[in-house]
Amino acid sequence: MAIALVLVLVAVGSVLFHLMSPWWWTPIASNWGYIDTTIIVTFWITGFVFVAVVLFMAYCVFRFRHKEGSRAAYEPENKKLESWLTAATALGVAAMLAPGLVVWGQFVTVPDDATEVEVVGQQWQWSFRLPGEDGQLGTSDNRKIGPDNPLGINPDDPAGQDDVVIEAADLHLPIGKPVKMLLRSIDVLHDFYVPEFRAKMDMVPGSVTYFWFTPTRTGSFEILCAELCGIGHGFMRGITVVDTQEDYVAWLREQSTFAQLSTPEQVSSVGEVKR
Repeated sequence: MAIALVLVLVAVGSVLFHLMSPWWWTPIASNWGYIDTTIIVTFWITGFVFVAVVLFMAYCVFRFRHKEGSRAAYEPENKKLESWLTAATALGVAAMLAPGLVVWGQFVTVPDDATEVEVVGQQWQWSFRLPGEDGQLGTSDNRKIGPDNPLGINPDDPAGQDDVVIEAADLHLPIGKPVKMLLRSIDVLHDFYVPEFRAKMDMVPGSVTYFWFTPTRTGSFEILCAELCGIGHGFMRGITVVDTQEDYVAWLREQSTFAQLSTPEQVSSVGEVKR
């Protein structure tokens, strides 16, 4: 009886913990309501199965407890029960996967007016590249990476000369404007993850992955690496700052372009260039 009671308390406690958890009130910095909806659907399905299994175990522990003179019946199989369990499991799995397919389609279908921003991961830091005045990013190649070209930007591509290079520093984004995040790794597997944005994607060496989102709240949000990438994995962190349009423009003016970084000139102070 005690074991059955403990199992019931585990099921009830799990439901109460879920309903009373403050997790649902964490700040949301993007328009990923459909991702949260998918998570909620998954929680309800898996939660129902969990509670049903635990309560069934409690029933079995109590119903089939040891009694003097009783003998267990040997039933090696029950085809009817197996059929019901197979159908219910298939239905539950389909109910969890179907919303995910819809969400994935939204996650990678980029609006035409989205601005491209490149994220470069390497052990163990984040770097970024934004388009310059021409509004487009230049090409890049990992084989061109060097001390004066940490992101491997193609120096022969005119479109890359005005690209804004941000090495191991904070990324700023304007509020209310869609951005397409181009994800690239220059060494091992990484994973760009900003929990509040509901944004997460693997970064595979030799490939460029992507997703998009629209920042809808100003503030600072931590970037994490969600793929074990070496001994410094836990320290591979960064900051994304969502600014108002005015603050974003002011910040952008302070950044260096690829052309400036490729010359012997060095930026000595904000807005000043010294030879």
